[in-house]
Amino acid sequence: MVNHSVFEIIVLLAAVALYFLPALIAERRMRHDLLTIALFNAVIGWTIFGWLFALYWALQPNPPKDIGGSAKERRRRLGMLLFSRQLDDRAHAREVREAERRRSSH
Repeated sequence: MVNHSVFEIIVLLAAVALYFLPALIAERRMRHDLLTIALFNAVIGWTIFGWLFALYWALQPNPPKDIGGSAKERRRRLGMLLFSRQLDDRAHAREVREAERRRSSH
């Protein structure tokens, strides 16, 4: 009787460990979004698709910690690059106009 209960507990623990395998993998890989993956796994993991997606998600590399800040910084750099190119184009156009004026005045 006791052996039967121990076996049931072991099977139950194995089933829970298998169910939460994506969350365990995410925790082992030190994912920054571990809580989100674990919650997704707990809520949607009962579907095969949800469990597979949670597993796939847990196996992905860590996203940048400050994705909003890095996108904002990238946009700022791109704006500065665009401004710099436009300024360079205007300076070049001005040089061309001045060279044409000098040629026409001679």
